[in-house]
Amino acid sequence: MTHPRFTDASTIAPPAWVGNRRRALAALAAAGLGAVDARAQTPPRDEARAGPLPPLGTHIELPELTLLDGSVLPPAATQGLVVVLYWWASWCPFCAVQSPLMDRLRQAQHARGLRLIGLSIDKKPEDALAYLQKRGYGFPSAWVTPAVERALPKPKGLPVTVVLGRDRRVVMSEAGQLFPEDVDAIARFL
Repeated sequence: MTHPRFTDASTIAPPAWVGNRRRALAALAAAGLGAVDARAQTPPRDEARAGPLPPLGTHIELPELTLLDGSVLPPAATQGLVVVLYWWASWCPFCAVQSPLMDRLRQAQHARGLRLIGLSIDKKPEDALAYLQKRGYGFPSAWVTPAVERALPKPKGLPVTVVLGRDRRVVMSEAGQLFPEDVDAIARFL
């Protein structure tokens, strides 16, 4: 059974506030839902260059990735596994809510063949690494360099979650914060 949130993204109209990050963050702050970091209002990457979400069924080959801890993740290390690509940033308030859910998913489903790969768009890799270490997240993350950006172009929005099936075809493609049940539902692709 297909969950209605995991259909072709081009057929789902986003909420009216989605295109305006500054207005959405201001509304959250006005509603008393936490302090808004001024850095969160200005993403370090040029969102105008961001592309669309990859359509379902798109084949994506993973490049070799140098992770924030200095290790290298070769494409062969994820061959035949379900791979979750998760674009995030340390300054993103929506990522701050979703990242612990993603790490929990990684821990719960690793033995079943799920691999989560974080793709940080922070201005400096040191910021991303410090963020992961401070919060105790164990998901491997690469910093999005120009070379990584060419191989895995970041779709518009943040966070972005793209799930690749064992055949490297996109089975889920979502921009924006996922609810806990949506993150848990990723396990159905195993």
